[in-house]
Amino acid sequence: MSEERMEKTVASLKDRFNGIRTGRASAAIFDKVRVDYYGTKSPLNQVATISVPEARSVIIQPFDKSLIVEIEKAILTADLGLNPSNDGKVIRISIPPLTAERRKELVKQAKTLAEEARTSIRNIRRDGNDDLKKKQKASEITEDELKTEEDKLQKLTDKYVAEINKIYDAKEKDIMEG
Repeated sequence: MSEERMEKTVASLKDRFNGIRTGRASAAIFDKVRVDYYGTKSPLNQVATISVPEARSVIIQPFDKSLIVEIEKAILTADLGLNPSNDGKVIRISIPPLTAERRKELVKQAKTLAEEARTSIRNIRRDGNDDLKKKQKASEITEDELKTEEDKLQKLTDKYVAEINKIYDAKEKDIMEG
């Protein structure tokens, strides 16, 4: 149960990191972009094909050509710092290189997200330990079993915190090199 919650925390962190853009083009930058598709807010990848032909450019090809203006509007309002341009058929976006100052801001943002994930993991450990103590009080497990389970939970916590650190280090490197 605790391990499942910890895995979800790590998966959530990876998902949130995908939204932090680096200097390179990536379709994941647009994961949070929602396009007004006949009155319904739809994810961009459900109304268009997103391709990355080069390291610094993205091409978005709508399934329905009439959506070009809506897609452009959605990208601009998503506040990604990108300027889309269209030729009537596709939208082209060139990814500008990040400034040193912007890179530092993005690293700080990533660090905050990683710390939130670590805190979440520790909270899951605390909840698990509380559950174990309740079971011991209710005589469902012995004191030795309590100690063994607490040790297992601590090892699990250490494992997931280390994984978060590894993911953060990779993202930081990606941002600084991008």
